[in-house]
Amino acid sequence: MTEKNELLLEVVIKFAGDSGDGMQLTGSQFTNNTALLGLDLATFPDFPAEIRAPIGTLPGVSGYQLRFSSDRIYTPGDECDVLVAMNAAALKVNMKAIKKGGKIIANIDGFDAKNLRLANYPDGVNPLEDNSLNNYEVIKMDVTKMTREALKDFTMGTKEKDRAKNMFVLGFLYWMYNRDMDNTVTFLKEKFSKRQDILDSNIKVLQAGYNYADTTETFTGRYSVEKAKMEPGTYRSIMGNQALAYGLIAASHQSNLNLFLGSYPITPASDILHELSRYKTFGIKTFQAEDEIAAITSAIGASYGGSIGVTTTSGPGMALKTEAMGLAVMLEIPLLICNIQRGGPSTGLPTKTEQSDLLQAYFGRNGECPIPVISTSTPSDCFDVAFEAVRIAIQHMTPVILLSDGYIANGAEPWKFPQTKDLKKIEVTFKTEKNADEEKFMPYLRDEKLVRPWVIPGAAGLEHRIGGLEKQNITGNISYDPENHQTMVKIREQKVENIADYIPLQKLDSGEEKGKVLVIGWGSTYGAIKSACIELQKKGVSVSHAHLRYIRPFPKNLGDIIKNFDKVLIPEINNGQLIKIIRDKYMVDAKGFNKIMGVPITKGEIIEVVEGMI
Repeated sequence: MTEKNELLLEVVIKFAGDSGDGMQLTGSQFTNNTALLGLDLATFPDFPAEIRAPIGTLPGVSGYQLRFSSDRIYTPGDECDVLVAMNAAALKVNMKAIKKGGKIIANIDGFDAKNLRLANYPDGVNPLEDNSLNNYEVIKMDVTKMTREALKDFTMGTKEKDRAKNMFVLGFLYWMYNRDMDNTVTFLKEKFSKRQDILDSNIKVLQAGYNYADTTETFTGRYSVEKAKMEPGTYRSIMGNQALAYGLIAASHQSNLNLFLGSYPITPASDILHELSRYKTFGIKTFQAEDEIAAITSAIGASYGGSIGVTTTSGPGMALKTEAMGLAVMLEIPLLICNIQRGGPSTGLPTKTEQSDLLQAYFGRNGECPIPVISTSTPSDCFDVAFEAVRIAIQHMTPVILLSDGYIANGAEPWKFPQTKDLKKIEVTFKTEKNADEEKFMPYLRDEKLVRPWVIPGAAGLEHRIGGLEKQNITGNISYDPENHQTMVKIREQKVENIADYIPLQKLDSGEEKGKVLVIGWGSTYGAIKSACIELQKKGVSVSHAHLRYIRPFPKNLGDIIKNFDKVLIPEINNGQLIKIIRDKYMVDAKGFNKIMGVPITKGEIIEVVEGMI
């Protein structure tokens, strides 16, 4: 057998199968192995919406896409080079995602008559046998049979043996891409240290998959991808929700304040609660509340008591939190509300990504209720944005809404993490005594930022009213006076607008300062827009890219940047929300590109739209 070893610039692999096939675990193990080699990578886990859809059906398909490269990359890829299809449904769901000429690794046991019927193939049709896949390189192997054969000497039931199928595939791919298996063996030893039979069976099947790839004559190709050319430093693979949790911990440390998370579990935000609950040694307190309202009001109580109050949720939870958000605006105290967006409305698409809560963040409360809005762009960016959101909340005495989404939350990328010495301090000032000229403490006497003082309850001489009724300017007494209400509404609005004086000016991510097309993005469209604009710029197309972190208020120079371009394009994973705000604020005839399918916008789609505009 002649074995070729080909050097590739990059590879996109998608693992797909039933939610019980372990595709997420397989993908994350291959990702960790890739990260250890120093390759740049991006991932996109694609979970089924149902906890356990019927086995073999289209709604039950679980996927995990990984792109790794020796060059810098910003998305998990538009199309995959390799699709691992554990059954017929996995192939059918992902056919549009495979490049022509790509490889399909198919578990033939998942293409029997029953699986084909469950995947809604017509009677007598089997895509592995009807020549419909002639444009692809199909690698057929009976993963189920070979897994059982590898475990024939183990005294386990058939179902237990079949759970190790994913390890066979992982071993096969480790051989295919010139990897060793040490990190996965170490992971298995840690995970199953108390279940020797399961540990031994998984290692046995992992090795069997590797050996099969090494000895089979139906497949002779091996591939390598060189180490990425990245800025020197120490990196780790990070997921968005992890990075957000670490950013909150860092903000707590750099402000010397305790952090309290009041949260009710909801997809895809729950991992932040899980992650923070592990760090009690950092003074982090986590509270799993009985509902969304209790979650946010407990966080408000923590902020009133002098801690950093945080609550995490998704769109449906935001709807339930709105009254309490209004309370925090009226109280004018620090609070961070993290919305990890998903498809809606109502329960919608719980495991699919969307950017459809921006207008909710802007306007979704009763009364005139302005709250700053800040957005994350990538998994690693979540650290910096969480840190910055806490700074704004504390230094401007206001609730802040942080927008992420399922794509960012569950995706992973390399992160050159900062050292504590490189993080800025977050200055915090508590008022501890009355001003010399005050006969009585005035809780709404403001500084040059229009920010009122933060008082820890119980401070002698600083007693004051708190609550949701309108406050009299300066004194904080309850007031029903019409003129006072208008004054307070205008002050609260201006306080939020003043934040623009304390955030960075907007910069272009790429492209010239003047040109034909400006692509404005926010949130998880970052990677696709950046990749598309760089590719178009190499072709000589006059296009530039600006990506927004600060959405309310906008950076002070955003309007001037917009004026420098003939046309403006705003791609969003919604039906057009930022575009409404941009059009209203800057009176520009911006064009939208909107995709509302629960999946990210691709680089190719943006390239096509920009070329059409030019």
